[in-house]
Amino acid sequence: MEMIDYMKMADHYVLHTYNRFPVVFERGKGVRLYDTDGKEYLDFAAGIAVFGLGYGNETYNAALKDQIDKIIHTSNLYYNIPMAEAAKKLTEASGMDKVFFTNSGTEAIEGAIKVARKYAWLKDGGADHEIIAMNHSFHGRSLGALSVTGNAYYQEPFKPLIGGIRFADFNDLDSVKAQITPRTCAVILETIQGEGGIYPAEEEFLKGVRALCDERDILLILDEIQCGMGRSGSMFAWQEYGVEPDVMTCAKALGCGVPVGAFVLNKKTAEQSLVPGDHGTTYGGNPLACRAVSTVFDLFASEHIVEHVQKTAPYLEKKLDELAAEYDFISARRGKGFIQGLVIEGRKVGDIVAKCLEKGLVVISAGTNVLRFVPPLIVTEADIDEMTAKLREALK
Repeated sequence: MEMIDYMKMADHYVLHTYNRFPVVFERGKGVRLYDTDGKEYLDFAAGIAVFGLGYGNETYNAALKDQIDKIIHTSNLYYNIPMAEAAKKLTEASGMDKVFFTNSGTEAIEGAIKVARKYAWLKDGGADHEIIAMNHSFHGRSLGALSVTGNAYYQEPFKPLIGGIRFADFNDLDSVKAQITPRTCAVILETIQGEGGIYPAEEEFLKGVRALCDERDILLILDEIQCGMGRSGSMFAWQEYGVEPDVMTCAKALGCGVPVGAFVLNKKTAEQSLVPGDHGTTYGGNPLACRAVSTVFDLFASEHIVEHVQKTAPYLEKKLDELAAEYDFISARRGKGFIQGLVIEGRKVGDIVAKCLEKGLVVISAGTNVLRFVPPLIVTEADIDEMTAKLREALK
């Protein structure tokens, strides 16, 4: 069939909840994608920050094929080897204590919300606890995750959402203080806001929130779904700030393509929250997904992925800064490591994304006016030069 035939088939049978770009990707290799017509694209989106290792990593693929031949699923009624190995590696990488594996980042957020409410319930038996979330945040589209997403556009059609959520301004400590009440049980925020426009947390703000939580025995939940797994230049972005969350959520590059997420708890929270019967999942922690997680951590170590981000990201920042200086409609660059954004003024970001696609460059947007760059973590300076050249063509 032709590419247009596949698009028509999908439009006919798949619920229209995404406005997709007119391309059908068929395969990938390294940092490049290929459509069904054989056209090559340089990928600086990585499946929305998922393919940290790029496409077609032979060791990763071989591990998954090996696991498929062994066992794919057992349920959480039984132990399995990859789950134990993946949990060990994730807790060692984060320095935290316990892991619950989910199928997605949204499910990880749901679990984190339940942890916070159960922790508070065990303290005082109350059922009216509140969570402080951030304006312009994004945590997912289920009702719980949507409730702590600070964007009315996503929320309005689905109200009433879960109650007890208050919103503060990101990077404004006084705003957080103003929302705290005796019923506050948690503060949830992205260490680097992604969908909201690529805003890294300021060190003073994050340390201040951590101190507020410590003073009042409130849980700090850090969402590392997009900015974690090496993307910021540390395995987890919060590790750059000298703070530690009580609960961390992660997904996306955790499995590098296999759908998997997790929420991770420190010792205090793990010992005083969920117990058997409080939470569950049929597929979460299944052998195939956890073999992917375990292999990802092995490859991050053997291929020195985090070190590569630290070495190469300054070059990406330099090239993006040059573009910002060159075009008057680019007002700023924001980001850390390989999660970067260019702020566009007076032009539609969607039009630029579409023009880039025509030129063989895959980029995505964030917020209403930010061009987002979240490439595979293996991109080189040569790839960055090629991206810059293609982007210049699209911007002319």
